[in-house]
Amino acid sequence: MLKETVQILLNDALQERQDLFLVEFDISSANHINVVLDGDQGVTVKDCVFISRAIEHNLDREAVDFSLEVASAGAASPIVMKRQYAKNIGKTLEVTTKNRGKIEGILQSATDNCITIGWKAREPKPVGKGKITVEKTADLDYNDIVAAKVKLKFN
Repeated sequence: MLKETVQILLNDALQERQDLFLVEFDISSANHINVVLDGDQGVTVKDCVFISRAIEHNLDREAVDFSLEVASAGAASPIVMKRQYAKNIGKTLEVTTKNRGKIEGILQSATDNCITIGWKAREPKPVGKGKITVEKTADLDYNDIVAAKVKLKFN
């Protein structure tokens, strides 16, 4: 019963804040409520507080003992939803696929069916010795993606 109640409260809060979306939701046997959010423009502490209050202020601690944790999907967290790809266009991703193995490149686009990754590669010249740098792209169907994460770069 607690899970259904929290799910309704969470859905209502996310309906009010449509820039946020649910990545993970779980309630343990000890009534620890864990909510992981992401947002089209990221997630702030205020966003987490908003969702936390929407849940906590509508549950009766006298009736059920619970703990609540609301967090954002971390920068190094894997991408698990199509909506997360769109917010990461222009960033470097490391994508593991079923058919092509690992590909690292810039996320160029994300549609309902696939993503497009671009990268530079060194290849032998068509004529003569040496190598040239060429631009490569790959369209990856979501069904082919095993794992994907944003590669963080520190300058």
